[in-house]
Amino acid sequence: MEPSSTAEATHASTAPSFSKLISVFGRIGLLSFGGPAAQIALMHRVLVDEHRWLDERRFLSALSFCMLLPGPEAMQLATYSGWRLHGVRGGLAAGLLFVVPGALLVLALSMLYGAYGSTPTVAAVFVGVKAAVLAIVLQALLRVANRAIKGRLDWATAAAAFVAIYFLDLPFPLVIAAAAAAGYLLGTREVAEPDAPPPVAVPLAQTLRTLCIWLAVWLVPLFAVAAVFGTGHVLAQLAFFFSKLAVVTFGGAYAVLAYMAQAAVDHYRWLTAGEMLDGLGLAETTNGPLILVTEFVGYMAALRAGGVGMGLLGALVTLWATFAPCFLWIFVGAPYVERLTHAPRLASALRTVTAAVVGVIANLSLWFTLHVLFAHIDERHVGPLRLYVPDPASLDVVALALTGLALVLVFVLRAGIATTLAVCGAASLLWLRLAS
Repeated sequence: MEPSSTAEATHASTAPSFSKLISVFGRIGLLSFGGPAAQIALMHRVLVDEHRWLDERRFLSALSFCMLLPGPEAMQLATYSGWRLHGVRGGLAAGLLFVVPGALLVLALSMLYGAYGSTPTVAAVFVGVKAAVLAIVLQALLRVANRAIKGRLDWATAAAAFVAIYFLDLPFPLVIAAAAAAGYLLGTREVAEPDAPPPVAVPLAQTLRTLCIWLAVWLVPLFAVAAVFGTGHVLAQLAFFFSKLAVVTFGGAYAVLAYMAQAAVDHYRWLTAGEMLDGLGLAETTNGPLILVTEFVGYMAALRAGGVGMGLLGALVTLWATFAPCFLWIFVGAPYVERLTHAPRLASALRTVTAAVVGVIANLSLWFTLHVLFAHIDERHVGPLRLYVPDPASLDVVALALTGLALVLVFVLRAGIATTLAVCGAASLLWLRLAS
């Protein structure tokens, strides 16, 4: 499946050597801080502006395609770009180089957290980290809303998604599927690109062969884990849950965090809400996809079931279940990317899903806010409605003050993610020192 008729776009004069591809994507992987928006901007600058390996139209078509897929869109965009340049080996190299540096760092931080996370000093630092994460999530909400909301229909879609998840407790995949279906039916909102070349036909046998190969790569090792340890073991639970998550994580990491966090905290009870926020803070401070927070969840869940060795297996199982499907989606779907420019209904479905994602992130923002600021929150049901009711007496004034600091840093001073996390963590530690 080398880039022949299905990946013919790269000119021989501009195509890099494989060693050059390794070098460039290695640099992208090491510098990919700041979440998907910053990572996509970095790839655009390097791949389109600096090296001219992809042109603007193909880069944007690939980005639209990756946003239609479940999973981290920035990692999948890197994988697609590598595939476009050097076929399957290029896609594997680019995708792995985008993920592995951050995964190693998150694993190291998870091990430190598992060993020392309960100490007063570390706990104090993470009060500041949680406050910073809350401000960063709110910033992401506003950025996505600014890009996604273009009219009354988009506002209605976002509001409906928020009500469906926060108040009605409807499943996240159902909300996304409904948004995609509505967008598809309203497909006349989008117009196909007039100058785009006709899409290249892709042999069905090639697609089916690729599908079977990568389904086996994804699922066979996870079934082996379940066979060895038993279906009730935490490793099998991690394999099943994160494989399911890999299929329904439309809209990027922020969109799925509420679904993942609430399942890990409320259903499986692998972590507390505070630990979930700590894990997100770890992922925010590292390079690579934000969805690497799943590795933290897998490590902590398995650590408690069987020590550090089991924790390492939990991290590995979670990484495999999270990222192996990404290669499946790209290698099966990449030959069809050009069809996006000739499919206005698919483009409309993407737009509506993106609007729904605003409501999903709003749900995440409110959920995080309550758990950062209040120690005790009751879940109540009034008819079909699910309500979270915080206990006013449990308000954490330190967390409230640090959240105010984080909001000033992010929205007034325009501080970056690393700066915001560092300042809030240091302020929280200083508060502990002054109070003791």
